[in-house]
Formats: sequence, structure tokens, C-alpha cells
Amino acid sequence: MPNVYLVTGGTGLVGQGLAHTLATEPVGSRFGKATEDEEWHFLSSKEGDLRDLKETMAIFDKYKPTHVIHLAALVGGLFRNMKYKLTFLRDNCLINDNVLWAAKEHGCVKVISCLSTCVFPDKVTYPIDESHVHQGPPHESNFGYAHGKRLVDVYNHAYNEEFGCNFTSAIPTNIFGPYDNYDLEDSHVIPGLVHKCLLAKKNGTPFIVSGTGKPLRQFIYSRDLAKLFLWQLREYNEIDPIILSVGEKDEVSIKQVADAIVKAVGFEGEYSFDTSKADGQFKKTASNEKLMKYLPDFQFTPFEEALTESVKWFVENYDTARTGIKKASA
Repeated sequence: MPNVYLVTGGTGLVGQGLAHTLATEPVGSRFGKATEDEEWHFLSSKEGDLRDLKETMAIFDKYKPTHVIHLAALVGGLFRNMKYKLTFLRDNCLINDNVLWAAKEHGCVKVISCLSTCVFPDKVTYPIDESHVHQGPPHESNFGYAHGKRLVDVYNHAYNEEFGCNFTSAIPTNIFGPYDNYDLEDSHVIPGLVHKCLLAKKNGTPFIVSGTGKPLRQFIYSRDLAKLFLWQLREYNEIDPIILSVGEKDEVSIKQVADAIVKAVGFEGEYSFDTSKADGQFKKTASNEKLMKYLPDFQFTPFEEALTESVKWFVENYDTARTGIKKASA
């Protein structure tokens, strides 16, 4: 019988990155399918509500997965996180509780859940590493989402201690790439700015970036992250989480991001920063030292190259991409 892999949140940014990698990497490679007869199922929200245990169990009954990559979550940008803290906490707790329970009940061999650097404490020494997860409260701006995600690590250890489950987690830094959510009101920084800049170019209006541009972030290309998830699925056997990220030297400011977007979009109009708007957390520099001990030769796609590929994909797929703009039906 082949192994059956279920990817929750499978139609989103990282799920599509996984689908792309599985289609392009050779079978038997470290970052592709281990065998030709693997079954992969990329779960859409249309197939059931993971906040509901009965619907979650029905999904697991249908696919009978041996392995799960758990990407599904309620996510949003800075301002939505600030506004709907309870919703982000409650929905993500329900999703994670149901998926992990269903995986245990169905005897899944391994589950990898996707966390976020938001789980780390606001007041912490830098660079952050995996040992810091529970050393203080997260940043106030997204504490609902952060606590919901942080609890996954608690679940993983509890399931392992009580039932012997091989449940672990990955902590990526800021992810971007094709199939991202480009909704202007409900997206992360790169897709939001790409869409905003493209509209400014189209309409001949100024491109105005919220905040000072000074905060620092590490970004990982979704297709690089997909390779690392597949490696983690095959070879990583710790219950403790692992940070999946570019190194500290690859940290960039939001201004550098905006400059690169202006270049990739080919925007030549007025470009400025609205310093009256909130910046959010100034930095959350993460160490990828643990990852590099496992994969010292892993090659990340250079930031500007990955950004250019992402912008190109968005321009070519604008009519079908997630933009928050209602499209006219054919």
C-alpha cells in the first residue's frame, strides 16, 4: 500500500509550492517524492470545515492519510490580526485541535504543522532560536494568532508523551511566492505591496507604503519552503520545532522590500512612506543554525530573483489570483 499524504490548506501559497515541487523534483530526490506510487491530496476549504470535528474526521475517513502536512489556518495581515484577536485565537485552536486528534485517531505515521515566527516572545534576545518559543508573551499586535499557533508545540509534545505520536512542527519566517493572497486589505506585506504597486502603475497614482520602512524581516520563497517541508517529512525526527528560514545575513528592511517591488513591477511614479501608520514588530530575527546543521549545503533562491518570479506570476495570473476584487464572470 502506498503512503497517503494529506496537505491541509493545500490550495494556498505553501500547498501550491508543494504541488509545484512534487511535480518538478525527480522521484527519489531529497526534496521530491520518495516513491512513484505515493498519493498526495491537497485539501481545499470547500471539502470541509476543519473547525468542526465531525467534518474533520470525515475528511480523514475519506483519504485515510498516513502522513499530514498541516498548513490550514486562519491567517491575515497586521491590521486584521490586531482587530480580530479572539477570532484568530479561537479558530486556529479549533482547527489544530481537530486535525491533530483526527491524525491520532487514524494512526497517522507523521504530522508536520506549520507555525510562524509570530509564536516567539516580543521581549527576547536575538537571534531567536527554537528554544525561545515559550519564554514570554508574543507581540501584542498578533497575540491571538500567535498563541493559537504556539499551542501546537504543546500539543505535539503531549501527543508524543501520551500516545507516542510523531507530531512535529516547522517555523518558517515570512513566506511569499506564487498563489499568495494579494488582497489589499487582508494580506501579508509582500503580496499586499506588490498589488498596491501594480495598481499605482496601472492608474498613474502614487505608491504609498504604510509605516516607516525600517522594520526588518527574513523572507523565504514558498518553493524553497516546500523543499524543506519535504525534507522534514522524510528525515527530521525530532518533536521539537525547527525554524525554516534564510540566514540572519539575508534579513531585509521593509524599505528594501518596497524598493525591490518597485523595480520588479517597473513602477516609475511617486513613491513614499506614510509614517503615521503602524510598523508592527520592529524585528524578529531568527537563527537557521539548527536547519543548517542538517542541510549545510541547501541553496535558497536569492530574494530579488524569487520576488521577480512572484511578481511575474501575479501579473500573468491577475484575473484568477486572490486579490479581494470581485471578478466579472465569463
